[in-house]
Amino acid sequence: TGAAQDIAIQGQNLVTDNVSVVEGEVATISCRVKNNDDSVIQLLNPNRQTIYFRDVRPLKDSRFQLVNFSDNELRVSLSNVSLSDEGRYVCQLYTDPPQEAYADITVLVPPGNPIIESREDVVSEGNETELTCTTMGSKPATNIRWMKGEEELEGELTVDETYDRMFTVTSRLTITVTKEDDGVPVICIVDHPAVKDFQAQKYLEVQYKPEVKIFVEFPEGLTREGENLELTCKAKGKPQPQQINWVKVDDDVPSHAVITGTDLLIENLNKSYNGTYRCVASNSVGESYDDYILYVYDALTTTPIPTTTTTTTITLPDTTQDSRAGEGVPQKMDHAVIGGVVAVVVFAMLCLLIILGRYFARHKGTYFTHEAKGADDAADA
Repeated sequence: TGAAQDIAIQGQNLVTDNVSVVEGEVATISCRVKNNDDSVIQLLNPNRQTIYFRDVRPLKDSRFQLVNFSDNELRVSLSNVSLSDEGRYVCQLYTDPPQEAYADITVLVPPGNPIIESREDVVSEGNETELTCTTMGSKPATNIRWMKGEEELEGELTVDETYDRMFTVTSRLTITVTKEDDGVPVICIVDHPAVKDFQAQKYLEVQYKPEVKIFVEFPEGLTREGENLELTCKAKGKPQPQQINWVKVDDDVPSHAVITGTDLLIENLNKSYNGTYRCVASNSVGESYDDYILYVYDALTTTPIPTTTTTTTITLPDTTQDSRAGEGVPQKMDHAVIGGVVAVVVFAMLCLLIILGRYFARHKGTYFTHEAKGADDAADA
């Protein structure tokens, strides 16, 4: 009989669950029994004081309220949970021997708002800066992650526990900035079971030396003698460059060149102006430049195409030259060439006349021969 009773008791299966609750919210403890034989269920606090005996609450703490009572369950809620409520609660079933199951209540304390700070507000490109992110008064300790734009970075974590079992966590991030980092957000992300999407961010302000680019306003094609050249220099930096200068590398800018702000104008080009023209821009961070290499080509030359009384047209080769292929030499039509062409035409016409004369003479003799033969035939008749 004793063995059978033990099997029955073990078959009652008293169970409960651990509970995690945010400070100030409600925790619910459920003591559940399968196959209960009318044994009494009670709930004890971590000091083993009875909170509920069946559906009766002996403990004078009104924060505990009965949610459900039946043969198979005793469910109790605890409102306005504080850190002092943390501990192991006991579900007890009055059998012989008594059965117990344990529910651990863990109280979560969310951290205060994260505080993000930087060692300096403005950083020059290529320099190193440090950012810190701090959360205080959390339980358990938070984990801090860093993002720079879409890139995840790793900081150095420091965890300090206070006398009241709270944690202060600080993460330090050291980065070397580039000009591309200007205006990029650095985000401190706080991971904690009591909060979601908890973060702070700071935008990087990076100063960088100018970016310089020369644009050709005129001409659209090759630069040739006698034409004008107009260049524009565009520079962008942080801070914005206040000084932009035009120089000619290893020489002086032509005396009649006109410099107006960021524009350079050279009129009536000639080959003595060949060389490298440089636009230089500077700010408090540094100096940058862009170069334009000027190569003046020969001026365009136009040669008229000769005409004759015949339908023959003579097309001359293009005589345009540029100074990269050698000095351009103006070409003139040779009179001997024209005379030769005329002689060829006259010779062709004479040949044609001779051929036609011989053709007509041959056909005329044939005609007379046929006529005489016809007369002889008539006489014989």
